[in-house]
Amino acid sequence: MKYLMSGIGRKQLMAITGLLWSGFVFAHMLPNLLIIFSPEAYNKYSHALTSNPLIYIPEALLVFTILLHLVNGIWVTVENKRARPNKYEMAPSGEKAPRFQSKWMIYHGILLAVFIVYHLVTFKFGPYYSVTYNGVEMRDIHRLVIEVFQSPAYVGFYLACMVAVGFHLSHGFYSSFATLGFFHPRYSPAIEKFGYVYAAVVAGGFMSQPLYVFFLAGR
Repeated sequence: MKYLMSGIGRKQLMAITGLLWSGFVFAHMLPNLLIIFSPEAYNKYSHALTSNPLIYIPEALLVFTILLHLVNGIWVTVENKRARPNKYEMAPSGEKAPRFQSKWMIYHGILLAVFIVYHLVTFKFGPYYSVTYNGVEMRDIHRLVIEVFQSPAYVGFYLACMVAVGFHLSHGFYSSFATLGFFHPRYSPAIEKFGYVYAAVVAGGFMSQPLYVFFLAGR
């Protein structure tokens, strides 16, 4: 417990929970692309996932880890500001200068926390439509997605949040490995580049769903 309350302990806990969510968002993004193929494929995947009684275990883990990540992120940010009370102090430059994304991590992190809650309210706890395939009744989540992404305001909000996801991942992926001690002059640049590509793929994949629905599927 003493270790987890220490500065390095909290940062490493943030790194672990951040990497866990980095994997989750990729695993969540891929099935979203099923909407391009057919409503049946989209609905059947969703039904297979949500009808599994074991789903509550990873859901509880995800809620717990995102709360840990958010609380630790705020805590570390506040402590860093307290450690440098003089706001006019010269910021480091050159290689020691903080990356652009790192200075804004706390802000788009909070934005993403708000988005997750709103996203769950909209879809997981949103209107229930049903559809039947081969005698099996299930939720028609495809219909709800089509309805929601007809709103330009919601699509704009969603896309802005996915940009934040990209920024958060691009810095968080690399910094998580560095925090956990996986830093080497030979390999770290490759990890950093992979983080940028990974962030672009995840954010772009998520963006494709509302864009496809708004401009093609919903017309």
